[in-house]
Amino acid sequence: MVISKEDLFMEAINLSPMDKAQLVEMILSSFNFKDRLEIDLAWAKESEERLQAINNGEMETIAMEEVFSSLNT
Repeated sequence: MVISKEDLFMEAINLSPMDKAQLVEMILSSFNFKDRLEIDLAWAKESEERLQAINNGEMETIAMEEVFSSLNT
């Protein structure tokens, strides 16, 4: 059975915010484009820099629940 993209979308919007984010990442990762490795490396570097800033007390964090609850209002 083939599911239409509209039906798939309706299923996806009922997912939790984390599941939606993971689904989006899975879909984006399925694309093969020439700059993908460069982009992934840039994000990895950014993530490491942010983690270091958090560990050094240079950046504050916000709880995931707070962020996602603000998106639903």
